[in-house]
Amino acid sequence: MKGGKKEVAKEEELELLRRRRMTELMKRLRIKEGEDKGKAEDPKKILRRIMTDRAWEVLKVAESQYPEATRRVEERLAHLVSKGELEGPILGGQLLWFFRHSGMNVRLETRIRILKHGKLKTVGEQLRGISD
Repeated sequence: MKGGKKEVAKEEELELLRRRRMTELMKRLRIKEGEDKGKAEDPKKILRRIMTDRAWEVLKVAESQYPEATRRVEERLAHLVSKGELEGPILGGQLLWFFRHSGMNVRLETRIRILKHGKLKTVGEQLRGISD
């Protein structure tokens, strides 16, 4: 009978250890899910790490012209960055190319200015100056 009591005690101890381990794993899983949700909730914060140059300007213009599609692109890019599948800087020209290749003809305001004698002039101002 003594062997039976020891065996029952060992089984209870093993069951207690299993429950503790399961509780610990569940806690880790909840923490991990919370981190994933936090990342998914703010794609702009994630994109801030890799977008450079005029990428933010392109993104802002794209949002005004294609709000729903741009939101999905932001979320997908942020997901790729958080998984480590997308690294390095994203430049404005690259983002513009991506949008255009995706079928979204994002139209940016374009200005050509000329620096002459320390002053910036538009092409129109420069041409008016020549004819005067």
